[in-house]
Amino acid sequence: MRRISQTELDTAVERGILSAASADALWSFLSDRQEADQTPRFDFTHVLYYLGGMLAIGAMSLFMTLGWERFGGWGIFFIALAYMGVALGLARRFERENLLAPMGIMATLFVVLVPLAVWGLQNAFGLWPPGGHDAYRDYHAWIDWRWITLEAATLVAGALMLWRWRAPFLVLPVAVTLWYMSMDLAVFFAGADTAHYNSGLWEFRQWFSLGFGLAMLAFALLVELRSRGGRDYPFWLHLFGLITFWGALSSMHSDLLSGKLTYLAINLALIVFGALLVRSMFAVFGGLGTAMVLGDLAWRYFKDSWLFPIALTAIGLAVVFAGVAWKRRARELSEGLRDLLPAELAELLAARQRAR
Repeated sequence: MRRISQTELDTAVERGILSAASADALWSFLSDRQEADQTPRFDFTHVLYYLGGMLAIGAMSLFMTLGWERFGGWGIFFIALAYMGVALGLARRFERENLLAPMGIMATLFVVLVPLAVWGLQNAFGLWPPGGHDAYRDYHAWIDWRWITLEAATLVAGALMLWRWRAPFLVLPVAVTLWYMSMDLAVFFAGADTAHYNSGLWEFRQWFSLGFGLAMLAFALLVELRSRGGRDYPFWLHLFGLITFWGALSSMHSDLLSGKLTYLAINLALIVFGALLVRSMFAVFGGLGTAMVLGDLAWRYFKDSWLFPIALTAIGLAVVFAGVAWKRRARELSEGLRDLLPAELAELLAARQRAR
């Protein structure tokens, strides 16, 4: 959604559209709304917010070292609880000060600490299943069905924190956890003790991730429709649903022309769906998949011909101009596609578009 500037309000006053008093009152209202707005913006303040927040989140997740193992299960559990208490206290403080972006970041840090606390507690009671990976830092690096308890606890904590804090950034750890769970559940249902890549397990994981990604996208669409005109909760669900679905789809390599054309059709459908929701990420994934399959077809039919570089250049330029067309006509395309939908669904999507 485009922001209104003070200059535009002054111009409206000069043209007699608004009175000076009304313009001042409207500007004051918009300024107050902007202060309370937690939508990420590329300004210095928000860069500091998210840089600091992501450093703290990364320290307690991706960059966890083996040095923590010396504290044992109980030590790690109580250290995680202490960090969670600090994160919760800061979230409450920022909420009182109406600093909603850092509030959401601290609430997210709380959720990120939940799997660490659960892992410590399971080890303290000797409940960690034998075999597989037994170091917490492997949680973010290796696929293993043993992580499912950590993921389930994280999803519950994420849902409770979302209910309490209403911060869209809290959907990030939920979406990442769902992505992890899609891979770990595939190994679990396949009955594999580890994630070694035999052909049967690999094919099962592909199809499982494909279905799980579609389910996540369907859930994101449901959230999208129910949060009409509100905060952008479904962003991270869409992103990681796309990663899960598109990644699985793209890994299903097929040498058959029919398989390549099916892959092309699905990616074109993603672009159309992105236009419908005004979600550029769908166009990015769909455009990337389209370029990949067209490049592969060009290689197949022109690899020994002087026409191959020309064909590949034409594909590249076509993708660039498609991006230009998208930039100029995304809203028009969205409105045209919505005219083909039932009235109630079209109105819900229109409300989401106006919110952006």
